[in-house]
Order: sequence, then C-alpha cells, then structure tokens
Amino acid sequence: MYHLSRRTVLQQLSWATMGFLLACNSNTSKSDRPVRVGAMYLLTGGFATYGEFARDGINLALAEINQAGGINGKSLEVIFEDESEPVQKARRLVLQEKVDFLLGIDSSGNGEALVPTIPELERILMVTHAASPKVTGELCNRFVFRCSINSPQNSAAGAEIAATEGYQKWTTIGPDYAFGRQSWEFFQKALQERKEGVKFLTKTAFPKLGTQDYNSFITTLQNSGAEAIWCSLWGNDLINFIRQANSFGLFQQFPVFMELGAAMEVLTALGEQMPVGQWVGTRYWWQTPDTEVNRNFVSRFRQKYQTYPSYNAQNAYVGLKLLAQAANLAGTIETKAVIQALAGLEYEAPMGKLVLRPSDHQAIANVTWGKTAASADYNFRILEPIVVLEGDSITRSSTETDCKL
Repeated sequence: MYHLSRRTVLQQLSWATMGFLLACNSNTSKSDRPVRVGAMYLLTGGFATYGEFARDGINLALAEINQAGGINGKSLEVIFEDESEPVQKARRLVLQEKVDFLLGIDSSGNGEALVPTIPELERILMVTHAASPKVTGELCNRFVFRCSINSPQNSAAGAEIAATEGYQKWTTIGPDYAFGRQSWEFFQKALQERKEGVKFLTKTAFPKLGTQDYNSFITTLQNSGAEAIWCSLWGNDLINFIRQANSFGLFQQFPVFMELGAAMEVLTALGEQMPVGQWVGTRYWWQTPDTEVNRNFVSRFRQKYQTYPSYNAQNAYVGLKLLAQAANLAGTIETKAVIQALAGLEYEAPMGKLVLRPSDHQAIANVTWGKTAASADYNFRILEPIVVLEGDSITRSSTETDCKL
C-alpha cells in the first residue's frame, strides 16, 4: 500500500477537472448555439493599433462568413481578448467562454509561451501574426497553424534584395526579445547563402521593447563601421526610432532595410517623416497582387473603415476565413476533423495563394518588399518599386524547422 502526496492529489484533481470541463465544452459545441472563436491580440498599450487592425479584419470576415451561411449552418461569434497573459486568457476562453477555436497572437514572446499549452485545451490555434520560427518549428504541435509570414521567410526575402545591392558590412537594430534576435540571426544566414564576403559587425543595437529614447542606439549604429543596417523594429518602436534617426541624419548616411517598415500602422503614423528610397518589408501590401480577390478585399475594407488594410488586418481576416472554410469542408467543428481539413489546405487570399504546409502547418506564400516613395495621391509613403519574392524560394524546408508533428 502507498500514499499519495497532497500535491499529487491536487494535481490529479486539477487535470480531472480540466478533462471534465473540456468534455462539457465539447458537448456544448454540438448544441444549437453559435460557433465561437476566441481572438487574442494586442488591444491595449503602445502596439494596440496592430490589434485594432486585426479586429477590423476579423469583423469584416465575420460579417462575410455569416452572410454566406456561417459554419455548417450555424452563425459565428468572435470573442476578443487582449493577449496579455496569453495562457491564462486562452484557458478562460476555452473553459468559460466555451470557444471552439482560438485565433491571433501579435507578440512572438506570447506565441512561444502559448503554443506548448494548446494541446491540453484541445482547440486549434490559428496564429495570424507572431513571427517566431519556433511556433511552427521546435514548439510545433498538431493543434497550431500559422497563416502569416514568419521571421525566417521575411528575413530571407530581405536578404534576397540585399544581396543585389552591393553592401558588404552590416549591423542591426532590433527589439531585445525573441523576434529581434531571431530576425538578425536568420538575415545573416540567408545573406551569407546569397552573397560571398559579407561581414556582420559586433556593434549592434537591441533596445528593449517600448524604448522611448533611441539616441544612444543611433550613435552606436553610426559608429559601427557598417555600410548598411538591418532593422527589425516594429510598431511604435519603429516610429519613434525613425523620427529620432531623421534628426541624426541616419538615413542620409546608411541604407536601412526595415523588415516591417511597410506596415500601414507605421506608414500612416509617420506620413512624410518616413524617409524615401529605403527598402521596407511587410507581410501583405494592399496594392499587390492585382487580383479580383485582393481588389474586392481592399474595397470592402476601405468602405467599412475608411482606410487601407494593414498586413495584420489581412492576416486576421484570412485566419478566420481559413477556420470557417476548413470546418465547412469537414462538415463539423470537431477539432480532429478540422485539423485534417486545414493541413495542406490551399486558399486564395488577398495576399495571393497560400498553402498550409502539412509537415509543420506553416503558410507558404509570397512575400512583398519595396522602396518607400512619395505620392501625391496618398498622405503616406507607398512602395515603388514593389518586389514580390516567391514563397517557395524564401521558405526553409520542413526538415530545417525542427517541427515533429
């Protein structure tokens, strides 16, 4: 005979309660109530414009899905949460709000924290923004899909352009957390594969997320000995950096390749303060591709919100559409069946054709970069020229991702 410790008993009770609640939730999902999606984004703080654009994209998709008959004849509802404390929020959405699917995540750090806990909730998570390679790499699991471009894909696209520009000595500025460090790592690897003799300098700048004063970091870049700069700052951080770098004349001294410089959240905030002639990347640009799907999406978005869609709006829109299409194809919202419908699914999105690769559930899609240009038709910088990189050419093979489904 043996005795269980109090801690062991409590753990077993906790898991038993989790199993009971999930079973109850599964039964509830078969009732006549609407299908529910829990959406988690940055809806407060300095990066809230990203979450607000995502919410707009989701609400546009939601109206279209319900107008077309919903999911298997049932209407669709979306419950929004700020993604702070993502694990706790996801559990609440599943156990209390009884959502059938999870959608979202802006921050790579939040994505890396949440993804390993998803299997215990037995719900699909469709990631629409967080770009960490680990999400569909070493942390991957069968419940997690990503319909957006990840950091290695965007870095490889930037490296493809950088390799043609002739610069040999590079430094970087990026946020001091997973995304910024990974972006620099993948850019170096991708550029070395495409160009001989490039050097990556030790004088780099990694300000903390939410930094307000970039003066010392800009000075570091100017004194680095570099010929060009790789920049992975985004959102308010990128806006503040550009405004301060302008006063230092940084963009007259160096070409700055901005991985997410073509985000509408950044371009509309900066207006004429965004320097022209700089290479900038994005995960969707509303002017391309020139397809009926994209033109209709941009038109509907502008009509509803009086602005052009950002990549986060498009990504979130597509994420909800993919969940609905897969559930309709499966004829059920049961998780296992929808997973099977999503794996390998091809979809014609506003950004162009994408495929959810079965081996790691990462979207394979084209990536857009361009040079910032002034236009009398817009009160923000546009891209001219626009360069589209083929998804297959800038995506690591599934054997390189360390994903084991």
